[in-house]
Amino acid sequence: MLASLLRQVPYFSEDDVAVFVPLWKKQVQVKRHDFLIREGQVEQHLYFVLSGAFRLYYPTPEEDICVGFAYANTLITAFPSLVTQMPSTYCIQALKKSELLAISRTDFYALQEERPVFGKFWRHELEKALVGKMEREIDLQLLDPQQRLDRLLARSPHIFQLVPLKYIASYLRMTPETLSRIRRY
Repeated sequence: MLASLLRQVPYFSEDDVAVFVPLWKKQVQVKRHDFLIREGQVEQHLYFVLSGAFRLYYPTPEEDICVGFAYANTLITAFPSLVTQMPSTYCIQALKKSELLAISRTDFYALQEERPVFGKFWRHELEKALVGKMEREIDLQLLDPQQRLDRLLARSPHIFQLVPLKYIASYLRMTPETLSRIRRY
């Protein structure tokens, strides 16, 4: 699955794919509600989700604030911790039984130095993530819950098949009751 997706990257040669895929050595299985990373852990891997779904959230004493999701064929990591090697301030929890492949931070950074095409790949992934985060910033500034929902559905129409409503509501910064009410219209 990973190899076939990598072959779709226009600037990867077959040799690039052949070098990259074996570096995803670690196979990870996470049960529903178990954590991929907890607050306070230092991230050492970049993960590719083979199956399942995850929520990324920031824990506070009052509530868990959902900041994102990952599902099959997406990359996931506690990014600030991966980059800074400081303890993570948020958690990544499985919403259902999930399987992932992982590449170590060390191998991934070394590969980028060795083969600049992988630096280009990472830059493109980071650019996509930054655009997504900017869109989310806009979403959070919108006062109308219906607008926030509409924008999410335009970007990720499949989200309601993968993620429980209470986490989508948290992500949209509304109550589950508000989300249920506006979905009826």
